[in-house]
Order: sequence, then C-alpha cells, then structure tokens
Amino acid sequence: MFPNLDINFVIFGVMPYVALTVFLVGSVARYERDPFTWKSSSSQLLRRKQLILGSVLFHVGILTVFFGHLAGLFTPVWVLDALGIPYALKQWMAVLIGGPAGFAAFIGASMLLHRRLSDPRIRVTSSYPDIIIMVLIWIQLAVGLLTITQTLQHMDGAEMVLFMNWSQSIVTWNINAWTTVVDVHWLYKLHIFLGLLIAMLFPFTRLVHMLSGLVAPFRYLFRSGYQIVRSRRRAPLARRGRNAATASQAHQRKTSDTQPAE
Repeated sequence: MFPNLDINFVIFGVMPYVALTVFLVGSVARYERDPFTWKSSSSQLLRRKQLILGSVLFHVGILTVFFGHLAGLFTPVWVLDALGIPYALKQWMAVLIGGPAGFAAFIGASMLLHRRLSDPRIRVTSSYPDIIIMVLIWIQLAVGLLTITQTLQHMDGAEMVLFMNWSQSIVTWNINAWTTVVDVHWLYKLHIFLGLLIAMLFPFTRLVHMLSGLVAPFRYLFRSGYQIVRSRRRAPLARRGRNAATASQAHQRKTSDTQPAE
C-alpha cells in the first residue's frame, strides 16, 4: 500500500501530516514553556521609513495570499459547481488578485530582508532562525510568482482542481491523496514543499507572533491566578527602591543622632 522511497509520497503524502503535527504541538509547547517569547523583536527605531513601507507591503500582500490560498484550496469543488462558478473564472481571480498581492509581499520581504542583513545594528538583534525563515519566505514568494507562468498556460482551471482535491483529501485522511499531484510541474511541487517546511519551522521562529493576538486572551480567560494592576507610580521600580533605601538610611541616622547619650 505504501510505495517504497517514493519522494512524491514522502512530500505530498506524509510531510503534510508531519508539518501539521509539528506546527500544533510546537506552538503549544512554546507557548506553555516560554509565553513571553511570542513576539517579534522590535527594531523600529532603526531605519524606520524602510521598515514601515516594507512591513505594510509584506503584511498586506502575505495576508491576502495566505487567505486566498486557504479559501482556494479548501473550498469544496461541489460548492463551485452549485454556485455555477466556472473553474476558469476562479483561476483568473487567483491570478489577478494573488499575482499583485504576491508581488507586493515579495517587494516588502525584499526590503525587510535587505534592511535586516545590510544594517549591522539590526543584524545584531536578529537570530539565525529568524533570518532563515525570512529567506525561506522570500524564496517561497519568488517561486509562487514563477508558478504564474505555468498557470497562464492552462487557464481552464483543471490543474487548480487537482490542488483542491489534494489538499481536501489530505484533510480527510485519504492515503492516496499524493497521487493527485504527481504529474504537476516541478515549480508547483517546490512551492508546496516550501510551504510545508515553513509550517514546520513556524513555532520556532518570530512567526509565532501571528498567533499571539489570538491565543493570549484565552490564556487569561481559562487560567486563574492572574490579576491586572494599573500602577500610579511615576518613577521606575528600581529608582523607587533606591530612593526608599536612601530615605530609610537617612531616617536611621537622624534617629541615632537625636537619641540622648546614656
């Protein structure tokens, strides 16, 4: 039932489940072990203009591409048929919307990557996993844009349906799902492989900050023992501690000076 050492089976039949498991277990484990590392370390004080422009282009583009892929791959084919949406129309929408969004994300990622690698001050604040994941995303966006050259050669939407059937068969635990995409162009295969690899690395990089806004409220709702206190102090705690210690020493000296001698 299982082909021996078939790379297509490994990548498109086994790797999706491995990636999903690592993504879920790794994310939960990191949040339970180091919840305060769920952040994207800020370097906005350095080269701020390039950061803002690159960040806007990247985030708007990547979110559009991500949710476009999510809706495109996991919308059942029968829904398109029931609504009377031609496959070709869906294919054109993917190209006309996903193409510009992918290009914007690629430009933004290029700016962010250049900023992080070219400025020594920012480079010092960057960890190797964060740089690696950014490079992988940049390559993934480039490969995704290159797949458009193949998509334009079959605008009837037939190949798009193959990827829909593959992704939905993976979700329904169809062991033969991998056979659906065996004959597609190698650019598509590379695109899928990189996507799965990024999902596996997700919990161990700065990308986890994408989930922090969704997970953090539930941590406070379902765990007891938290109390949010708003302090009215005007000075930092360390300074207040030093001032209190100085005042206490001065009071002790004053008290000892005023005591009568025996």
